Amino acid sequence: MHKAMAAAEQPSTGVSIRPETAHRRFDEGDFWRKVPGYADLEADRFLDPSWQSRSSVRSVGDLRALLASTVNPAFFDDLHRGVESSSMSLRVSPYIIGLIDWTQPTSDPLRRQFLPLASEQEEDHPALAADSLAEQAFSPVKGLTRRYPDKALFLPINTCPVYCSFCTRSYTVGLDTPEVSKLALRADRRRWAEAFAWLAENPEVEDLVVSGGDAFNLNARAIQEISQALLAIPSLRRIRIATKGLAVLPSRITHDREWTEAILTWVRKAREQGVSVAIHTHFNHPNEITWVTRDAAELLFRAGVVVRNQSVLLRGVNDSPEVMALLVKRLGHLHISPYYVYLHDMVAGGEGFRTSLQTAIDLEKRVRGLTAGFHTPTFVVDLPGGGGKRSVHSFESYDRASGRSVFVSPAVGGNREYCYFDPQREILFDTLG
Repeated sequence: MHKAMAAAEQPSTGVSIRPETAHRRFDEGDFWRKVPGYADLEADRFLDPSWQSRSSVRSVGDLRALLASTVNPAFFDDLHRGVESSSMSLRVSPYIIGLIDWTQPTSDPLRRQFLPLASEQEEDHPALAADSLAEQAFSPVKGLTRRYPDKALFLPINTCPVYCSFCTRSYTVGLDTPEVSKLALRADRRRWAEAFAWLAENPEVEDLVVSGGDAFNLNARAIQEISQALLAIPSLRRIRIATKGLAVLPSRITHDREWTEAILTWVRKAREQGVSVAIHTHFNHPNEITWVTRDAAELLFRAGVVVRNQSVLLRGVNDSPEVMALLVKRLGHLHISPYYVYLHDMVAGGEGFRTSLQTAIDLEKRVRGLTAGFHTPTFVVDLPGGGGKRSVHSFESYDRASGRSVFVSPAVGGNREYCYFDPQREILFDTLG
């Protein structure tokens, strides 16, 4: 880097930025103003969570209107065809739109996650399934999955503040698309009551994940009702609130006092009863973390809320050691524990995002040792067919020539073998030499 450029990038304190402290630097200022449609918005307006929700990009036309003539028309044509063939409907928060580098949209890692281009899509692997993890096969009542002996998954809602192109739960999340008719799991108090009753009748379940969709889309009243019902079940000892909201709409935590207080009250009352309640969020790239994230994370930390992160390993987003290392360090700096990195599930429309098992093994080797062990994520594969989560290193066999890896999950499936498959593009590459 040119010396003059390097000097210009130093903070006003004059303190030199060392490479090993780069994770402490955040996107400051009104970063959204580079989008023509947001150029005149003050922070209070742009960060208002109600405005963010109302102003979400839901169509290619919405995006084109925001960007005017700053992006090549060929990009919008590519995006239009990508949306038409996607398993997910389009919804992106203005916050994320403001973080995308619109001078290079095709290569931007945030755009890649939420705005699908037809040119990036690949033919689905023949072994995929709409419900790759067989959540419905392990569902004793609608919207509740119980795969592990002492843990269950509760899906009170099937909408999110944004829709990820790689969603593992595309069989139910969001609106119907030409590719997928969704299983209806909308917010329904009668359905919730059935789930609560089942949990009360099965006291061996001590650990519950409240997900969706996204718990971020539950209003304050719904959060209060769900928290009260769950805290009335004495066998529940651990509750995890799963939300991508901290990554895609963090100003809700800092600006929506009623909603945030409902979460904090849940955490406080649970602690008084000897129950732990944590937030599990979902950052995939360090560019998703801004000063708004920092403020929201600090609010949660000061209130004593445990926050953990679960990333998905995505080709072209975070599959390089440099990006993954920066993500892990930046999360740790905010007291967000990097918990898991998942291999991408084998779901419709996801082949272009998937990496090989070997990629995950190599990445974990590079990341481990960069920071404290409790801030180092475990790289896992959530086994197709419902075998649950296994370390990427724990395979029984891995034929790199065919891309087929075999795992067993004794606590879930006894001696049954579960197979994961590397993406077809990597097998073709290996075959061609």
